[in-house]
Amino acid sequence: MSSNIMYSDATELAELIRTRKISPVEVVKAFLDRIEQVNPKINAIVTVAEGVLDAAKEAEKAVLEGKELGPLHGVPFTVKDSIDTAGVPTQRGSPIFKGRIPDVDAVSVARMKAAGAILLAKTNLPEFSYSWESDNLLTGRSNNPWNLERTPGGSSGGESAAIAAGLSPIGLGTDLSISVRGPAAQTGITSLKATHGRVPMTGIWPRAPRRFWHIGPMGRSVRDMALAYSILAGPDGADAFATIGAGYDAGVGASPKRQLKVGWLVEPGFGPVDQEVGATVQAAAAALERLGCSVEPVRIPALERDFALDIFSRLHINEMKPDFIQATSGRKEGDLFKISKAALAAPETPMAEFIKAEQAADRLRDGFASYFQQFDVLLCPVLPTSAHEHGAKTLNINGHIVDIKYVMAATVPFSVTGLPSLSLRFGTSHDGLPINVQIVGSWHAESTILHVASLLEGASQIVNFHPKI
Repeated sequence: MSSNIMYSDATELAELIRTRKISPVEVVKAFLDRIEQVNPKINAIVTVAEGVLDAAKEAEKAVLEGKELGPLHGVPFTVKDSIDTAGVPTQRGSPIFKGRIPDVDAVSVARMKAAGAILLAKTNLPEFSYSWESDNLLTGRSNNPWNLERTPGGSSGGESAAIAAGLSPIGLGTDLSISVRGPAAQTGITSLKATHGRVPMTGIWPRAPRRFWHIGPMGRSVRDMALAYSILAGPDGADAFATIGAGYDAGVGASPKRQLKVGWLVEPGFGPVDQEVGATVQAAAAALERLGCSVEPVRIPALERDFALDIFSRLHINEMKPDFIQATSGRKEGDLFKISKAALAAPETPMAEFIKAEQAADRLRDGFASYFQQFDVLLCPVLPTSAHEHGAKTLNINGHIVDIKYVMAATVPFSVTGLPSLSLRFGTSHDGLPINVQIVGSWHAESTILHVASLLEGASQIVNFHPKI
């Protein structure tokens, strides 16, 4: 049964627990055993929550007593180590925060617990959550379970590796420019970045630049993303960006009454994209057409006029630096890793250029507003390639050598604009690594991308593919 547990999705585990076919204690023990067995190879888990078995016993008692159960009752979940967890270390990938134990859960964690989920462990990340790889001085480097010489991504790379390797069924990550969707693609799991502000960021650091940071669920299935989103969304009275009621949805719902219009795009607009990735996007588009969607290739002039990666690079540095300066002030050199050093040394964007970048971001938003007047969904790559090697400085994409920052080129447009997007596996590279596609919808149209993702998931030939680790 333990092998079935470790690769079941959270929805299935919740149903098995609710119907008394399996106990929360059995589920938690299976994951703890798996962590002990596999985590030394991938370094995804940095802290196991103290008292997790006691929490499982309490959950089992509630089942046996016939109490009302939440939708994730008894299901363990993991949390990126930048997200506060009461009584459990949250160390943010830095010696500066070593031993830091919050008194209060982040709102997202509290909502998962209120739904009956049990905090299992904290997962690795880069220093200050600020890189596309998960490596830091305090808790080390995470490895991709599909190939230990490759990265599971960043900044939620420990979370993605843990879920892909069967150490956790579902978890929480944060996303500034790539960090929930990219790691999901590098490890072949599923993740959701909802519209900016849909899920409060209260209890998470760093927050700057606040207009770009998101928090989202990561897991094994689209239905888990839908369930987690229903639990996490809604204002909390503390995060001023989280103002839209949880029940509001601008999408087509779970059962649309009309044909959906899908545009698909590989290039131009995202920089160079590997041929295998492009072919996977086209295969997903063809699958949606067979399933009854109206599908056509598109170009988005706003993406071609203003390269989103350049916009983000010019904007975020000025807003990020004050927090980094405050966090590192008075600390010795040995406490700082290459990420914070590079960020602190980066030149600030001159005000005239900053204003131009703001205007470019507005043009990008306007361009997508126009696009979503004509289409329900944009289907595109998540990453330009499959998972790259640790420490890569460049990417070779179809013979084009580009800076490693291009790994964010297809995700950052939807961070700058705040559009909802979902990362879902739909292919495999020639060397056996996962390839995901990105499904993007209009603002507050989460139901649309969840529906389209569910269609693709049902059409996928990649079923029960797990790393051999």
